[in-house]
Amino acid sequence: MLFIQRQQLGIYVIAGSIMFAFVLFKYMPLRRKILAIEQVKNGQKLVIAKGAADGKQLPLIEEQMLKLQDELGDYEASIPDQRDLGKFLHRIADLMKEHSLTDQVITPGKEVKAEEFICIPVSMQCDGELSRISEFYRRLQALDRLVRIEQVKFTNDNSYRGQVSVETDVVVYYKAGIGQG
Repeated sequence: MLFIQRQQLGIYVIAGSIMFAFVLFKYMPLRRKILAIEQVKNGQKLVIAKGAADGKQLPLIEEQMLKLQDELGDYEASIPDQRDLGKFLHRIADLMKEHSLTDQVITPGKEVKAEEFICIPVSMQCDGELSRISEFYRRLQALDRLVRIEQVKFTNDNSYRGQVSVETDVVVYYKAGIGQG
């Protein structure tokens, strides 16, 4: 009987060793590989989900792009071929008068040539009510010629009667090489 028990014990030890070796050399490496593959798979699922979410944003971005293209469609048309600065400055002075702005000073600066355009800095000063000055700026931006407002400085009058002095630096453009007279 002792012999049979030793045989059974030997079988158990061998079976346990085989199981231990299987777990150590086969199951554990395979389990690590499976976990690594699952992590890669989950990462890919996140990338796919992000791509799908970004794909849903694409129509919104296209709509914004079309809207911007519509807004900028007349950009080239708002830069005249000819300088005509005198006429344009006269239009600005008329706009100031129309909005009852006083103490007008409009001074053009020295032209700066860029690649395709020539830029003319213009300094403007005037006094008036803030609401009228605001309306003047709206109308200035709505003109058919491109005007970029660089800087605006407001100063309240000392008597606080609602009058504001404003100094503005703008840039006026025209196309280089064409009608520069």
